[in-house]
Amino acid sequence: MADYESLIPQRKGLGGLLAPVAGFGVTFSSMFRPTVTEQYPFEKVPTKPRYHGRHQLNRYEDGLEKCIGCELCAWACPADAIYVEGADNSALPDGAHRSPGERYGSVYQINYLRCIFCGLCIEACPTRALTMTNEYELTGPTREGLIWEKEDLLAPLREGMLAAPHPMVPGTTDTDYYRGEVTGPVPEQIDWVREHRPDDP
Repeated sequence: MADYESLIPQRKGLGGLLAPVAGFGVTFSSMFRPTVTEQYPFEKVPTKPRYHGRHQLNRYEDGLEKCIGCELCAWACPADAIYVEGADNSALPDGAHRSPGERYGSVYQINYLRCIFCGLCIEACPTRALTMTNEYELTGPTREGLIWEKEDLLAPLREGMLAAPHPMVPGTTDTDYYRGEVTGPVPEQIDWVREHRPDDP
């Protein structure tokens, strides 16, 4: 059997002498650079725009919820961290809706003890009801407090929105909502909320 012969030429002289320590070049070059220490939590550095943080359940412009209780996010979750129960809008009184169409999410829970923040749930959502924010401070003193309910996850009402339940915009279908053709509440919806929930702001 022939002796092994390397095809890589061997370094000679000073290059051969320093070859074993050449791998430390990056270490030596960074040893004399100033260190950068983030003073968290006193100085909070903004996250990158696409950072996957806390989940949020979104609303349409008139205040109806986007979640239709289809449970696709729960099926897509590899950590089994999401629990959803759907209900029918027809069970609500006087033609009220929580979301456009037939169903809404009556129970929505995310267990942040299990969530791995992979984003598969937001990819599965057909109505873009579930998105992820840049918020990353999710710790708490109890395990129960890290199971977030629907009320914790719902986006806050913006100026002009009406709290659900209330009727859909007259003459529209759920498709009109999905296409973004509803730009805000109409007087009929405001009158309905004023009649059925006079204490609402």
